[in-house]
Amino acid sequence: MTFGGYACDAGAMTEFSAAERAYLKSQRLGRLATVDPKGQPQANPVGFFPQDDGTILIGGYALGTTKKWRNLLANPRLALVVDDVVSVRPWRVRGVEIRGEAELLTGPHELGPHFSEELIRIRPRKIHSWGLEDA
Repeated sequence: MTFGGYACDAGAMTEFSAAERAYLKSQRLGRLATVDPKGQPQANPVGFFPQDDGTILIGGYALGTTKKWRNLLANPRLALVVDDVVSVRPWRVRGVEIRGEAELLTGPHELGPHFSEELIRIRPRKIHSWGLEDA
């Protein structure tokens, strides 16, 4: 599969467990990590939207003009971490790390009028979660 002139691995997606799906649907903010063409990492807070097909959409204001978009044009690999602190005493955290590949989309969508037409679709290849057993 290619997009933006770059090839990506079209291997099978990894599926979320029921606990992971429920947790992701309860959260709205994560941190997206990309790598620029010089190999420098970049992490940014992003809003995300889990989809019924097992992918995740990320939208934003003028997303196509951002460094994360340019990074993904050069290298579609990414990681998204969604986590929170459930309690301080006792210390309890939970979260999901999703590693995968981006598909960069441009066009009309239904995420809302405050988003630009550019979207990032994440196809999970590896999922790691923690602290969700009590969620």
